[in-house]
Amino acid sequence: MKRLLLVLFLGFTAPAFGAGQAARLEIPKLEVSVNRVKADSQQLYEVNASGTVHASLPTVWRTLTTYDRMEEFVPDMASCRVLSRNGNEVIIEQFGTARFLFMSRSIHLVVRATEQPMSSIDIALVSGDMKHYEARWELIPIPETGGTRVVYSGRLMPNFYVPGLLGTNIIRGDIERMMNAVLAHLERQPALPKQSELARGLGGVPSVP
Repeated sequence: MKRLLLVLFLGFTAPAFGAGQAARLEIPKLEVSVNRVKADSQQLYEVNASGTVHASLPTVWRTLTTYDRMEEFVPDMASCRVLSRNGNEVIIEQFGTARFLFMSRSIHLVVRATEQPMSSIDIALVSGDMKHYEARWELIPIPETGGTRVVYSGRLMPNFYVPGLLGTNIIRGDIERMMNAVLAHLERQPALPKQSELARGLGGVPSVP
C-alpha cells in the first residue's frame, strides 16, 4: 500500500501552503533510512529518521503530545483521539486512508503511547491494521541554538501484502513526507511562555486545547 506511513503513529494531510508561504518556509534537512529485516521468521521494516527544528524542546513536546490535533498537520490522518489516560500512558485511536495506485484502504489503529516528559514517547500497537508496530520519538535539546533534534525510529509489519523492494521505497517516501510535515508544523509553532516551559520541564503534561 502506498502511503503506508499513515498506519503509523503520527504517520498519517498537511495543510496546503500558499506559494509565498511555501517559499519562505525552510524545511529542515532530513536523515532517513528504511531497511527490511527478518525477525522471528517474519519480515519487518525498520525505519529511522531525524531532523532539527528551531522550536524549543517544550514547544516540540507540547505539539507532539497534543494528540487530538494530529489530523491538522499529519498526512493522511482522518482523525486521532485520546481514549484514555493513566499517568504517563495514553491510549489513542487513529483513522486514516492508505493509497496504492488506483486503490485505497481505510486504516484503523489503537496504540499505547508511553510518555517520558520532555524526552521521549514510546508507541506500541494495541489493535488494528498492523501485524506488528512499535515506534519511538526522541527529543534532544540543542543548547547552542535553543532548537530541538527530533528522532523517530520504529519497526513495523503491515497485515496486507507489500512487495519487498517496492515496500521499502514506499515506506521511505512516506517517512520523508510525514517527517517533513511534522517538522514544518513545529517550525511554525509560537514559543511557550517561560513559566509554562518551566512547568513542562518539571514533568507537567499538557492538556489538550
